[in-house]
Amino acid sequence: MDQLLAIRAFARVVEAGNFTRAADSLDMPNATLSKLVQELEGHLNVRLLQRTTRRVTVTPEGRDYYDKALRIVRDLEDIDGAFNAVNGTPRGYLRIDIGGSTAREVLIPLLPDFVAQFPEIRLDLGVSDRAVDLISDNVDCVIRGGPLGDSSLVARHLGDAEMITCAAPAYLKTYGVPTYPQELKNGHRWISYLSPQSGRAFPLRFVQGNEKQEMKIEHRIGINESNAHLAAAVAGLGIIQTFRYAAAKDLASGALVEILKDWRPASYPFHVVYPQNRHLTQRLRVFIEWLREVFPARLNG
Repeated sequence: MDQLLAIRAFARVVEAGNFTRAADSLDMPNATLSKLVQELEGHLNVRLLQRTTRRVTVTPEGRDYYDKALRIVRDLEDIDGAFNAVNGTPRGYLRIDIGGSTAREVLIPLLPDFVAQFPEIRLDLGVSDRAVDLISDNVDCVIRGGPLGDSSLVARHLGDAEMITCAAPAYLKTYGVPTYPQELKNGHRWISYLSPQSGRAFPLRFVQGNEKQEMKIEHRIGINESNAHLAAAVAGLGIIQTFRYAAAKDLASGALVEILKDWRPASYPFHVVYPQNRHLTQRLRVFIEWLREVFPARLNG
């Protein structure tokens, strides 16, 4: 048995969630992958995976082995990467999690440059507005906006996004254009962005000079995904607060109109975050350096 190959095969099954996706990512036949995992289980004399016709479940012993073995695999990748770095070619998998509108409007348009610079790095993007557990979800880093609450994570500031309040022309024609935040309580329809974690609606925030207002309005519609939140405003369902970069195309086309320009919310900070206790691989290091160089301009572009 090639133990290192078997460990890599087992780790990929855990990460991919099934044998077929794992085999595809390793470019090997499904039968070969299955045999490697069986040989590893035989070598260890322990069941690492529970297999059914529909799913693969990691046993407690398998999870423990994965956590320990993964450190070895990553150390070997880092050793290889250190030698490859001499030639400027970091390599390996990089797993990134990012919110929907930020992926669509900020990161993905920038990625051709990164892919051209680092062709040996393979990217897996998890795109959703939900919070992930970087350890249990096996994610190298997340890109997120908002305040940071977990001190066990390392955060690097990527810039601040401008927030705006906006609505569709058809909505404003029907309900009128508010000129002061308090007017939103008088017959206007609000589309709340709901926290994917708590399900609670984010409050409305407004700033003019030194004056700040935070309001909670009962929403007609609440949505917990950023692209759908924006689409609801374009459809004329109500008023939203969102990132300028997310609404830029719709503002340019006239599908949305910015309102309350004198009462824009405070800018929203964005960070790239990774576990404090995880070794910073060369591929993650170059990704973070690249992000900090190119992300701020696109965030407010």
